[in-house]
Amino acid sequence: MLASGTGSTLRAVIEAAREESYGARVVGVITDVADAGALDIARSEGIPTAVVRLADFEDRDQWDAAIARTLATFDPELVLLAGFMRILGAPVLERFGGRILNTHPALLPAYPGAHGVRDALAGGAKITGCTVILVDAGVDTGPIVAQAAIEVLDDDNEDTLHARIKEVERGLVARTLGRLAREGWTVTGRSVRIGAAIPTTEESS
Repeated sequence: MLASGTGSTLRAVIEAAREESYGARVVGVITDVADAGALDIARSEGIPTAVVRLADFEDRDQWDAAIARTLATFDPELVLLAGFMRILGAPVLERFGGRILNTHPALLPAYPGAHGVRDALAGGAKITGCTVILVDAGVDTGPIVAQAAIEVLDDDNEDTLHARIKEVERGLVARTLGRLAREGWTVTGRSVRIGAAIPTTEESS
């Protein structure tokens, strides 16, 4: 898992993984922030950690390469971006493409970008939600894996709506990650189906 913040999604996955039937475990946590709360959670659970700060490298290309190398040391089958506030570059996508998950606080393809909650409110949406995607080279453009809908209340502001989205998002991520680990997945064009036994695919896990 790559994280930049408090680690609430990391905690949700750790709790889900306590069930033997879950099918996955967190093998490592990487952050780009030395004091990220996710580090404390990981260390308290005995999960190996690494800090790869952009400021410690001469340029973004070197940082991207370092993230890819660090990820490789954990040999992950899936990579989850859990509140990770950096866009991943070519070295990571080339090595782990097709198995990197990210979340977005809106029902993609509506309201992509850094202000999905604010944009949904400004757009007058009555229903919004959260989306789990497979990461590609674009911003919130990857194939959609799972979604959950949330009603926009008349008195919602950005903070209240985002808080409700994040609560649902944590559960969605944990459930989706477990299913992918247990059942596999296939990708045909932009369509993702969980379960490996799909007869015709352009690429598969």
